[in-house]
Amino acid sequence: MVIAKKYIIVKYFEGEPKASDVKIVEHKLPPIEDGEYLVEAEYLSVDPYMRYFSNKLPLNSTMIGAQVAKIIESKNKDYPVGSRVVGRIGWRTHTIINLKNFSENSVFNLKPYILPDLGDLPTSLALGVLGHPGNTAYFGFTEICKPKTGETLVVSSAAGAVGSHVGQIGKILGMKVIGIAGSDEKCKWITKDLGFDYAINYKTQNVMEELKKAASEGIDCYFDNVGGEISSTVMHPMNPCGRVAVCGSISAYNEDPDSLPKCTDSLTSILDNQLQVEGFITLRWIDRSQEGFEKNLKWVQEGKLVYRETITEGFDRMFEAFVDMLRGKNLGKAIVKV
Repeated sequence: MVIAKKYIIVKYFEGEPKASDVKIVEHKLPPIEDGEYLVEAEYLSVDPYMRYFSNKLPLNSTMIGAQVAKIIESKNKDYPVGSRVVGRIGWRTHTIINLKNFSENSVFNLKPYILPDLGDLPTSLALGVLGHPGNTAYFGFTEICKPKTGETLVVSSAAGAVGSHVGQIGKILGMKVIGIAGSDEKCKWITKDLGFDYAINYKTQNVMEELKKAASEGIDCYFDNVGGEISSTVMHPMNPCGRVAVCGSISAYNEDPDSLPKCTDSLTSILDNQLQVEGFITLRWIDRSQEGFEKNLKWVQEGKLVYRETITEGFDRMFEAFVDMLRGKNLGKAIVKV
């Protein structure tokens, strides 16, 4: 009988998540039944959306999140032992999968899928450039921003899993790309290694003044991961009918919803510049997931899409990796290796 570990939510996050808000519990798994299979986690993902959506779950729920897991026992011929699956299984070491408990259109429990052969690429990429973040970048940017060669793109949280990916797609499509990040190390990485044309350290530089220099011709597309004052600033100098894809609002995730920080009015910029501002959840393109996977894989294989992972070792350090990610300590995708 397998002894599994999982993180449960014992208190809703208020401000920055605290270690006492979650708890590791052990439990014995029963024997698997016909149609089921048992997986053992190998890599787990920590992402900003977890901070937002976890407070919508009942207390004592398993902390949400995706993982790459190996099938170690199976009574389902379509999921043989030794195969690897990717799924929103949560922060668990071992899980019995019964497909009846999963959905094709739920943010929290999408049906797990067999990971295709990635050749000599690490399987952890299924949680990054070849997974949900990769499809978020690909579809959110190309479908909403409708990028064109020669245009100027600004990306916030540009050294994160999604932002770094979006900026590179922009370069592949022949755009001028400006990234906003929170350290000199991150700014150096996105310009030297990823090919961004310009980087702004929002902690040490005046974003508006730097945009005037870097985007004197105006901004056509903005991929917004942070919200708040930075986004209000970026929208001000945008060109008429510019396009804004709203992917996240990291700047507000740890704030009290009843007293969010004030920021410069963005509605005036949206009106005056006739901006097209659209929020999205990647589930919108779930039926095209394979398209995103294949496109991103091809770019990786061609050397056009560079990836980087910040890997934390140990299941017991999941929460540490989660908070570090929210603090912006990761370069590229934040991953936990069990």
